[in-house]
Amino acid sequence: MTSAPDYSQGINAERALKFAVQRIRGDRVQIIEGIIEPVSPTWDHERAAKLVRRQIEKRVDELGCVEGSGNLDLPGSSNWYIPDIAVVPEALAKGGSALLPDQTLLIVEVTSESNAETDRIVKRRRYAEYGAPLYLLVDRIDRCVTLFSEPGKLGYTRVDGPYPFGTVVRLPVPFELDIDTSGLA
Repeated sequence: MTSAPDYSQGINAERALKFAVQRIRGDRVQIIEGIIEPVSPTWDHERAAKLVRRQIEKRVDELGCVEGSGNLDLPGSSNWYIPDIAVVPEALAKGGSALLPDQTLLIVEVTSESNAETDRIVKRRRYAEYGAPLYLLVDRIDRCVTLFSEPGKLGYTRVDGPYPFGTVVRLPVPFELDIDTSGLA
């Protein structure tokens, strides 16, 4: 958790918004380009995330990491994300506070009707800008999977896919693991 905002130098709108969103009771929420959005996945969305999670969990353990959907802060922007899956080193997961995208090894987002364009465009751009090394987009609407890597300020410079559901997609180092997407179909 972050500490209470220091208003002695005036109100920092970004810090105040992120402080407030962490204290919303009940539903989990994220901030997408300054707009507070609830995170309320459907069962088929959760099923797709589970299928990916089950395939990576053994390798995640071997790497001394954890996978989950903890908070990601994007400092200097009005964004506070809750990815469907993020893989982070176990030592970083013990702090209790939000992590930065460049502290992850992999981020997975699963599209829904309500957020497909956000995952395809906004989050892809922001994850690259903030240095997330691997971004796997499971697009349930277009029924395909795309792996983005080699992040930079202008976006990811390497794109593998889109591959239709049913294709085996290779996660590179440090995972060196094949993801079978046939269960997503």
